[in-house]
Amino acid sequence: MDRKIMTLCCVYDETHVLLGEIVKESKIKGMFNGFGGKIEPGESIEEAARRELIEEAGIIPLDMQKRGKIVFEMENEGNPFEGSPDVELHIFSVTKFEGEPSESREMKPQWFLRGEIPFAKMWPDDVHWMPLMLAGKNFEGKFFLKDPQTIISFELGEIDDVV
Repeated sequence: MDRKIMTLCCVYDETHVLLGEIVKESKIKGMFNGFGGKIEPGESIEEAARRELIEEAGIIPLDMQKRGKIVFEMENEGNPFEGSPDVELHIFSVTKFEGEPSESREMKPQWFLRGEIPFAKMWPDDVHWMPLMLAGKNFEGKFFLKDPQTIISFELGEIDDVV
């Protein structure tokens, strides 16, 4: 089966991280995440990340930088990525933007202190890679999942440049 390409933008400053509470009716309603989604036909990965941030948080990135790439392989059915067991997630950082974060039909943006990130209400991989991103590091990894909430094993490391 084909690998699904997804994007994720993480907005932060020296003290806070902006996350979106998922408000759209779905299995993951109430969870927190960065802002992103799938790539539309004809879009580059970067264009999709930018569009998703504007659509979901109402802000325009001024310094979007690719920080990481993670591949997820899922063992079981029930994953939220529309039937594809493998997902390639491209993660971008944003520290400068125009506009004020505002609620969309999918996400309700909320600022959290860096020491109070609600990892218990986020995807289980976030706690592993997000500290690298917040430290300004580039990273690459692979997560093997039993289901969307259960990590079997993973490999994650710093890299010089993200492809």
